[in-house]
Amino acid sequence: MKIISFGLAAMFSLHGGTLLAQDSNENREPGHYNQNKFKQLYEEFATPNTYRSASGAPGPDYYQQQADYVMDIELDDKNARIHGEETITYTNNSPDVLEYLWLQVDQNVRTKDTKSALRNETKIAQAERVEDFVKKYVSEPFDGGFNIEFVKDANGRPLPYTINQTMLRIDLPQPLKSKEQISFSIKWNYNIPDHTVNRSRSGYEYFPKDGNRAYVIAQFFPRMAVYSDVEGWQNHQFWGNGEFALPFGDYEVNITVPADHVLDATGTLQNRKEVFSREMMKRYDQAKKSYDKPVVIVTQEEAEAAEKGFSEKKKTWRFKAKNVRDYGFATSRKFIWDMQAVKMNNRDVMAVSLYPKEGNPLWEEYSTKAVAHTLKSYSDHTFDYPYPKAISVHAKNQGMEYPMICWNYGRPNTDGSYSDKVKFGMISVIIHEVGHNFFPMIVNSDERQWGWMDEGLDTFMQYMAEQEFGERYPEAIVGHDTYPSKRGAPHKVVPYMAGDQSTLAPIMSNPENVYQLGPNAYGKPATALNILRETIMGRELFDHAFKTYAQRWKFKHPTPEDFFRTMEDASAVDLDWYWRSWFYTTDYVDIGVKGMKKYFVNNGPTKKMREYMAERNITEADLLPLVFLAEEDSDDFDKDLMGKEASQNSMPLKEFLMDKMSAEERDLVNKPKYFYEITFDKPGGIPMPLIVEYTYADGSKENITYPAEIWRKNDDEVSRVIASEKELVGVVVDPKMETADIDLTNNSWPQKEEKSDFDKFKENIKGK
Repeated sequence: MKIISFGLAAMFSLHGGTLLAQDSNENREPGHYNQNKFKQLYEEFATPNTYRSASGAPGPDYYQQQADYVMDIELDDKNARIHGEETITYTNNSPDVLEYLWLQVDQNVRTKDTKSALRNETKIAQAERVEDFVKKYVSEPFDGGFNIEFVKDANGRPLPYTINQTMLRIDLPQPLKSKEQISFSIKWNYNIPDHTVNRSRSGYEYFPKDGNRAYVIAQFFPRMAVYSDVEGWQNHQFWGNGEFALPFGDYEVNITVPADHVLDATGTLQNRKEVFSREMMKRYDQAKKSYDKPVVIVTQEEAEAAEKGFSEKKKTWRFKAKNVRDYGFATSRKFIWDMQAVKMNNRDVMAVSLYPKEGNPLWEEYSTKAVAHTLKSYSDHTFDYPYPKAISVHAKNQGMEYPMICWNYGRPNTDGSYSDKVKFGMISVIIHEVGHNFFPMIVNSDERQWGWMDEGLDTFMQYMAEQEFGERYPEAIVGHDTYPSKRGAPHKVVPYMAGDQSTLAPIMSNPENVYQLGPNAYGKPATALNILRETIMGRELFDHAFKTYAQRWKFKHPTPEDFFRTMEDASAVDLDWYWRSWFYTTDYVDIGVKGMKKYFVNNGPTKKMREYMAERNITEADLLPLVFLAEEDSDDFDKDLMGKEASQNSMPLKEFLMDKMSAEERDLVNKPKYFYEITFDKPGGIPMPLIVEYTYADGSKENITYPAEIWRKNDDEVSRVIASEKELVGVVVDPKMETADIDLTNNSWPQKEEKSDFDKFKENIKGK
């Protein structure tokens, strides 16, 4: 007897109804592997070095610069103008010699001749709102931008400088060597914009009924740019979308405002007894011991009385802040002020809110509660919040963040009523902006280049914090099963990913170069991380890796590669295919069920098998014990070779084959009655785990998740075989909508019939 090797079994493959199993990479287009999502990201990643290691951790020679500030600021409330003088002490911790320094002068984006206003295409609209028409074609441009009065060295001598739009270069008389420091001073002033008109991140809102302004002030001083091992000076222009890259430092800031103003800012207030009344001090002491609810420091009644004052006197508020990357403050005589202590292990942190009466009753109910919750939620997933306080300031149409302070929208109607949309919008923006303290105020990524590294990570954290908020405060979400998050859940990003490819950009794009910044930098990366946590890695592995990244890079400057590498390094999960698909392309997820074939155990080789054997002079006796399977209702299905029990779907094998098997093997071979080959296809470009729910005739279900690697050799379609004693009646891919699949119509077998719009319309009419 000729012994045919086991490889013969591979010849009789079920796949595609052919005899020969083919290499899945055969007949591929040239260069296919170069496009394979599972190829490692070596070409895209920077080469590891002594500054940044291959593990994603800072290397032994990692460095970062330090910029310390001493500032005296005065707010001119009558003329909406701000004056300042600052002394910067800059420490060169790099190994390089610096011949000049770059500073950011962001207010120059609002000069009359700003190039920012000219960078986008404009077209005539057939109809426009009156205010928009006036702003575009009638109004004089706002006279903003820094007026630099002087730049001097430590001895009072002028330093030469050049302003290029939103960047200022100081030319040093002597190069600044490694480990050396330099101190210099800048005096400046500018007109403060109305942020409700100019949509600026910093400015004031004017209240015509009482004649007051509420100020939220940031980006108000020339600030040092980042110098790093990645690209030297980060001196990309500030066009409006790409935010900030800033070094850490210590701040001493003295802010002079009208004496009847209430003010809070980044840092610890140094002269509280000078600027607080006795009653405010008493309330503040109570707030330091109140962990369950806010204590009001300035009441609404007191704020309404202050609105009428317009004091001619001045008061200076003095602050110090350690190890922060930026500075902001808010001031107005309209502000109500409340505070609550938050226990952070063995430390207390103050959760703070500032808001005018126009924010109530919504703000007094939810603002500080949202601040406190955010600090706890984010700390659980990263590291304990290290700063002494976190402040939420009410500002119309705002959502902006700075160390320890942020501005947030959410205003009730004039009668105090508000919708769920307004309430949840306010809670969400507070969670998001307070959360920015972690990303990027502490994990200090380069926002100017990689918007998703702060917005995307923060939106992901926001999603988790929102869901936890709903669990912690069920009374706040009455009428909803869970907190109604706008971003984070996989199905929320489907409309964006299914959109016109000509208006999409990869996540790994500069914020100025994307068409839809919100979905691109916020929604898509947040969804990608949520899917990574819930579906790809699992919470335990993801949470450990994510926390490792946060703790490795707190108070440092990470890059995307540092994040990607750390997530793999700390989890032992190869994610290059995931980063490549979700972050480097505009591909989408679309996985479906292409078809299903039913097979039975046959009583011998099928027609095609016998033809193949005849050509090669192979007889059945030459074969090792093989089990033959034939597809139902196909040309290969030979009823003449089937036994008498064919109707019961159990075909006995030839005796000589059975004789060659053990009793256990014979029992196992006869046990499955049904064999199914299910083919799944992938019209979308993103490979994902194949999450399948199988339904059987008896009503039972089986859920199997095949790893994403199932697509590594065939990017178009794959097949899986199910052997079962029960008849298979249904197959559904991604039954819980975990993967952001953009087309659910191909996710089922048998394919579900989609109702026409007309049928849906008729059902809707009948329902009414």
